Amino acid sequence: MPDLPTLSLDAARALSGPDGLRDRRAAAAERFTAEPLPTAEEEVWRYSRVAEIDLAAMVPALAPTDAAAALPDRVESILALARAEGPAATVVIVDGHVVRLDVDPGWEAKGLVVGRPAIDGTGLDALGAGGSAPDAFAVANDAFAPDPVVIDVPRVLDVTAPVVIVRWRTATPGTVAFPRIVIRVGEAAAVAVLDVDLSAPDATGLALPVVELVAARGARLGYLGVQDLGLDAWQITTQLGDAGQEATLSSTAAVFGGAYARLRTDCRLSGRGATGNLRAAYFGEGAQTLDFRTFQDHAAPDTRSDLLFKGAVGGVSRSVYTGLIRVRPDARGTDAFQTNRNIKLSEGAWAESVPNLKIENNDVHCSHASAVGPVDTEQVFYLESRGVPTPVAERLIVAGFFDDVLDTLPVAAAAGPLRSLINGKLDRRVP
Repeated sequence: MPDLPTLSLDAARALSGPDGLRDRRAAAAERFTAEPLPTAEEEVWRYSRVAEIDLAAMVPALAPTDAAAALPDRVESILALARAEGPAATVVIVDGHVVRLDVDPGWEAKGLVVGRPAIDGTGLDALGAGGSAPDAFAVANDAFAPDPVVIDVPRVLDVTAPVVIVRWRTATPGTVAFPRIVIRVGEAAAVAVLDVDLSAPDATGLALPVVELVAARGARLGYLGVQDLGLDAWQITTQLGDAGQEATLSSTAAVFGGAYARLRTDCRLSGRGATGNLRAAYFGEGAQTLDFRTFQDHAAPDTRSDLLFKGAVGGVSRSVYTGLIRVRPDARGTDAFQTNRNIKLSEGAWAESVPNLKIENNDVHCSHASAVGPVDTEQVFYLESRGVPTPVAERLIVAGFFDDVLDTLPVAAAAGPLRSLINGKLDRRVP
């Protein structure tokens, strides 16, 4: 590997782009280099594997060569499925660099914009619209993201075809990639985005993606993030969401891959009557650690949030869920729910579930619930009593456990492929 710059101020300044983006990167790089990395002593990083990450030893991932002409078969198969749905736009990102971007001419004529601030300056003002970076890893993305993508939907445009993003991670060790995606939906507009994150089975290294979801007054934004990386890859994802007055922001995560995969989801309901729907389905195997932190932030009156995260862990894998519902002093009339349920499929598996509430107004309705346990023996017995063999009964129960997440996906066509991924996990399950 040639000598590459470390994650320094000089490395941030060396990236191309318009002056506004270069200035933003430089300011973020100064902040990144001045602040220590998080530690597991901090509550929001409790139970994490952050101590195993040595960013000082890593270098930014290089732009791929000839990737647009020779994408892996797995990426091409996803794109083929997307074409069958007639997408409004497709974007392919390799190690944080855009290698393919196509917008349907009909939707482009109606005002849909898919821009690259580093290349054409389009959408530069959208960066950071979802909220400020909450930790050093998100700040690093601000500093070193080489090729951000901004999806801009103009007011009152209802984009009835999905926007499809496919991200690919190579097998290069010792590198860190910085994908950046911003989805901004104008007043009374609507869009659904499918974001699929894949890698080679032997991919290593680290990725620090940031996804921003911004819904203006009366907008409807649906986002489905599917992560099926190889079991040696590491990833820390930050998702920043903001919903304006009467807007609806619906985000679903389907997480299956990674040696250590962490997703932080911030959903700020900043406008009166805003709604945030957060869903996740996750399945760990082997020695994986799947780590989820959620923040439902009610900052305006009469807002509603509904969170449902469901996971299964087998082998010696671990899952972590910690969530916070925060109701600010002016957020009277808040209606908030937070539910996390986990199934342990082996004695060696482990799941941690810690829901939290911070209520600063007394005119609210908030609840939270969590559960960790094995497959329900009464359900197994019921199926056994009707002639279903025990292994088949357990498989049916686990597969059905995820239905209330998969039945409400922002992109409904993804339900079948996601069920196939879950079945693959069950096929590999070691009794």
